Amino acid sequence: MSNDSLRDRSLHDLFRMEADGQRQVLTEGLLALERNPTVAATLEECMRAAHSLKGAARIVGLGAAVAVAHSMEDCLVDAQHGRLRLQRGIIDALLRGVDLLGRIADTPAEAAGAWAGEDSPPVLEFRAALAAALASVSDPMADAAAPPVVTEAAVEAAAEPAPAEAPIEEGEERVLRIAARNLHRMLGLASEALVESRWLDPYIRSLARVKELQRRSALALDRLSERNAGLAADPSSAELLARAQADLAESQRLLGERVAALDAFDRRLAGVAHGLYDQALASHMRPFADGTRGFKRMVRDLARELGKEARLEIVGSRTPVDRDVLARLEAPLGHLLRNAVDHGIEAPAQRLARGKPAEGEIRLEAHHVSGRLEIKIGDDGQGIDAERIRRAVIARGLADEDTAQRFGHDELLEFLFLPGFSLRDTVTDISGRGVGLDAVQNMAKQLHGNVRVFSQPDQGTRFQLQLPLTTSVLRALAVDIAGEAYAFPLARIVATALVSREQLRSLEGRQYFELSGREIGLVSARQVLEGGDGATAGAQLPVVVIGGAHGEHLYGLAVDRFGSVVELVVQALDPRLGKVKDIAAGALLDDGTPVLIVDTDDLLRSIERLVATGHLAQLRHQDSAAAAQRKRVLVVDDSLTVRELQRKLIETAGYAVEVAVDGMDGWNALRLGRFDLVVTDIDMPRMDGIELVELIKKDPHLRALPVMIVSYKDREEDRRRGLDAGADFYLSKAGFDEDALMQAVADLIGAPLA
Repeated sequence: MSNDSLRDRSLHDLFRMEADGQRQVLTEGLLALERNPTVAATLEECMRAAHSLKGAARIVGLGAAVAVAHSMEDCLVDAQHGRLRLQRGIIDALLRGVDLLGRIADTPAEAAGAWAGEDSPPVLEFRAALAAALASVSDPMADAAAPPVVTEAAVEAAAEPAPAEAPIEEGEERVLRIAARNLHRMLGLASEALVESRWLDPYIRSLARVKELQRRSALALDRLSERNAGLAADPSSAELLARAQADLAESQRLLGERVAALDAFDRRLAGVAHGLYDQALASHMRPFADGTRGFKRMVRDLARELGKEARLEIVGSRTPVDRDVLARLEAPLGHLLRNAVDHGIEAPAQRLARGKPAEGEIRLEAHHVSGRLEIKIGDDGQGIDAERIRRAVIARGLADEDTAQRFGHDELLEFLFLPGFSLRDTVTDISGRGVGLDAVQNMAKQLHGNVRVFSQPDQGTRFQLQLPLTTSVLRALAVDIAGEAYAFPLARIVATALVSREQLRSLEGRQYFELSGREIGLVSARQVLEGGDGATAGAQLPVVVIGGAHGEHLYGLAVDRFGSVVELVVQALDPRLGKVKDIAAGALLDDGTPVLIVDTDDLLRSIERLVATGHLAQLRHQDSAAAAQRKRVLVVDDSLTVRELQRKLIETAGYAVEVAVDGMDGWNALRLGRFDLVVTDIDMPRMDGIELVELIKKDPHLRALPVMIVSYKDREEDRRRGLDAGADFYLSKAGFDEDALMQAVADLIGAPLA
């Protein structure tokens, strides 16, 4: 938090902030001491936290907090000096003191006067409880096998005041408090900077064309001089011509230098913009531990209340999680952990009879897996009885007995996520209402994620959540629909496919195609999103297959063209628009083009309404001979701007064009479709253009396919490398010319119509 923000806060606010941090230190330390009460470092850390709270409370005049912290400090100092061993009853009392400190700190400043004295009833109750816990131990060190845990630092800490804040250990990063709105604003500005950094690229290309025009002008002057001998005979004309040639040569040199400098600046600017964007995104992340701080205490206290023994192990506490995702995870994870203690972990005697340790283990893990946040909550308890679920399904009228008997184990477990569904016959403060797992699933759906459950009798239960790493940035597939850009979240795409006319079948007025052994209904994206009729379709349909969170209700959405996989900074729509049908948010592509992010669940509901009302239109096909015989060109380039420029130029000339975002995407397209020409770049991720050309020329079915390389690499060795790989034509982007490109296409494959 900035110094200005601190100055704007009252002393009571500052105490509340410090108390939050020190309470967490005390809670985690006391829970660790309950398992191993002789760890010197933990004892010292807890003692320092209590000492710091005592000093801070004295400054703000909270005598009650001073008394509580002082009693806790005395107890911890005795444990450090070996005069006391912290047993469970003492830990319980100290944790009650931590709770009381939190209650005092959270009291509004205007009501804090009630805590000014050291003899308030809650403080006296705490002191009495701590004294009773200490008195219940007849010999404080009777069961202590270890020698007194006295450290030099501890003795100094007992005699001298501790600083208000613990020193930062070597290697530990400082943490600052920043308002969420400032982080959102910074991320938005970084995204805009990234988009703006792309503006120079087309400008540089236009300058490169000016350079090419100058080169042509110089050649024209040279030819004019050669063909008109009279100019050379006339001294004044010869002088003017020489001056024009010299000026043109100088302008070419200057322009070449400026283009090179501008190109270098463009690369540096793009690098800085990407770095700024990455750092802004990283600052929006918090360690997973920030959202799990109270869970160990909750599991311990709940287990004690139920007469059980359980401990929580947290793995991946440093895993970065988007702050918005983390804020929404707390309640669902709390539900799952309470379920694990209440439903999963058995009583100690029952566990011992089954050959398990008396103490149950609950494990909470967080990791990044394939660009997603994966969270697992598992226990080693009794598992879920599938037959109890089957009986509950029948009893609640969710299915008749014959149908319920046909449900498999995994299908039965899905009933646990239904609203109001519970296996408990009675309602308690902990469970029985059937709202916990329903809330978990709703949270996952809202974040475009999913939750699954796995269980084995006597081995335990595991819940697995897969969520996006961030709600601020979305990985999506960009597509073109009726000339507009849309984006489908990758997490909700089941598959993508190019569907030929021969694969389509019609039944009762609806179109289907088969994918991986399943019948998928075909829907026109233009009709659903643009409100038009079924679009006229070519020989192959680009189809995005979407469905429910668990793969149910699959539909194939026919789009006009696939784009590339993009990372979008999500921008919420203006709230004055209300809920926009089928749209979740907006964003900008790298070239600044606005794109609408599809709300998949809303889109599925729109499709089902069209199906139910019989208004779903069929896709029409191009039946004219000319349309069927248009020659097809595949453009392969990782630059969206270059790719779209080439596509528009070639399409304008009458050819049918498809695009691919890199060599691997192009190779997949070649294996799925038929093309008459490939136009490819060289430098691309996953597979470069040279590798793509070599694969084409090695394939017996594709080796006759003409390939043109269009690249910024204009050295002779680069040109020779491309032609040696098998390319039929090599065109430099530095001297890129529309006429040259189209002439090369015509020379290689002829006119657009066969």
